[in-house]
Amino acid sequence: MRKILIVGSGQSGLQLALTLQQHGYDVTMMSARTPDEIRAGRVMSTQCMFHDALTIERSHGLNLWDDTAPAITHQGLSLAGPGGDRLLNWAGEWVGPAQSVDQRVKMADWLELFEERGGKVVIHGVTTADLNALARMYELTIVAAGKGELVQLFDRDNERSRYTRPQRALSVSYVHGARQRPERPQGSIDVWMNNSPGTGENINIPGHTLSGACDIVFMAGIPGGDFDCFRDQPGSQEVWQRQLENMRKHFPWEYERFRDAELTDARGTLVGGYTPIVRDPVGELPSGQIVLGMADVVVANDPITGQGSNNAAKCAQYYLDGILSRGDGPFDRDWMRQTFESYWDHAQWVTKFTNTMLEPPPEHVQQILGIAQENQAVADRFANGMNNPADLAEWFFEPEKLQKYLASLN
Repeated sequence: MRKILIVGSGQSGLQLALTLQQHGYDVTMMSARTPDEIRAGRVMSTQCMFHDALTIERSHGLNLWDDTAPAITHQGLSLAGPGGDRLLNWAGEWVGPAQSVDQRVKMADWLELFEERGGKVVIHGVTTADLNALARMYELTIVAAGKGELVQLFDRDNERSRYTRPQRALSVSYVHGARQRPERPQGSIDVWMNNSPGTGENINIPGHTLSGACDIVFMAGIPGGDFDCFRDQPGSQEVWQRQLENMRKHFPWEYERFRDAELTDARGTLVGGYTPIVRDPVGELPSGQIVLGMADVVVANDPITGQGSNNAAKCAQYYLDGILSRGDGPFDRDWMRQTFESYWDHAQWVTKFTNTMLEPPPEHVQQILGIAQENQAVADRFANGMNNPADLAEWFFEPEKLQKYLASLN
């Protein structure tokens, strides 16, 4: 039975631990917090998992929230114009429902499930010095903790990394009490992206949290603009009030929905930002031992396209496949790079899509968003790019491919 150490109890680390456990591997999971501490902590993300990522979870029996989390069926987009009007307002239908489960719920439950099934859990923050001593006890050590000291083990890949600073100031609030979107059919459950050119984005996601159904209000502000107003690290209520004020000013249709909503809990907000980056997947400890990075450790994108948890789920599946196919072979540097490159075949399109959406849209992308208002097939295909960014390479990124696609619709 091969011994594997996984450091980091997020989507990728826990999914990989649970699936390796199902295949009889001796897995040790290191988590900085207990399940109860995770549940009592601050919200960690704006996760929205799309059909393909959820299918991976279901294939392993890890879909514990299908009966409780809202089934989200559409991706909407509104473009703000002057005077509170909307220049665009349309929705595309996804191939299958998405869902968003508060990671405080999901990671705590999965950590308990791993332990209930006989997995070894060590509750301890891990430093480079700790890992230097621990790694020699395992055949493979995987770092799945996307923040903190251990990330520094993995060098920046300059060829694949475009930015050197955060591209958005980020803020999140989990709330109860939002009103139904009036222009949509009664009972519809949609993710909605609102864009204010030159200012930033507001994405609203129906979700499931500790206290049940909720809405997740996410704002991504261009640095120096109105949405970049949290550098003083305000308290939770002030975060929510500033988000509301920005909705009132830029997206009055959303303000009317959320004006009476209240935070789900005192730790239901998060502010910050990080630099999108791709890193070398192989890290070397002072002892010379090598470790493999995964998910956000090696490919971290801005959350504007909602890809974080989806990337993590897919990375965990690629790594599971790589470990299983290795058999008794060594987990050496070449194997680590090959395993990462199999994941990068997918993640490269996520990175290209996200970087495209962070920049002012080129003329042909503006054309796509405008045509989607009148053509449901285009709206649906754009929406499903969230689920399968590789499809965007066939029609979205280059104007020549777009024209070919549009011609095929006639």
